[in-house]
Amino acid sequence: MNTARTRTASRTPVQLAVLVISIVFLLVGVLGFIPGITTNYDSMQFAGHHSEALLLGVFQVSVLHNIVHLLYGVVGLALARTWAGARAFLIGGGVIYALLWIYGLLVGQDSPANFVPLNTADNWLHFGLAVIMIGLGLLLTRRRPTTNRLA
Repeated sequence: MNTARTRTASRTPVQLAVLVISIVFLLVGVLGFIPGITTNYDSMQFAGHHSEALLLGVFQVSVLHNIVHLLYGVVGLALARTWAGARAFLIGGGVIYALLWIYGLLVGQDSPANFVPLNTADNWLHFGLAVIMIGLGLLLTRRRPTTNRLA
């Protein structure tokens, strides 16, 4: 019997969604540290609005911002192991992104309080992530599976 196939077949749609999203977060976190993919790489700061590094030339990043993406990916992979964990990651993570979107709208881009850092593109990406993550968390978990494989 193919163990990899059995493991994949036993995952629910919400767990698969979290796996995909987590891999994307890990990829984005790594790409944020690659010069060329991140423009103005030499101006990257650990944190704060003075970092002029732009992932894909659009999204303002810092070392802290990239680390947060990597941590989101690691946490997502861990929580994707169960249905309840995957649901919590999507809904809880989506709420965090919604709060980050609001924070980005309220805090000036040149403010010392903009420690992540965030620009307009980041703000709207965070809004989109909030909608997608909360939406998937609710849509894919309308009914809890009844099998014992999802502890």
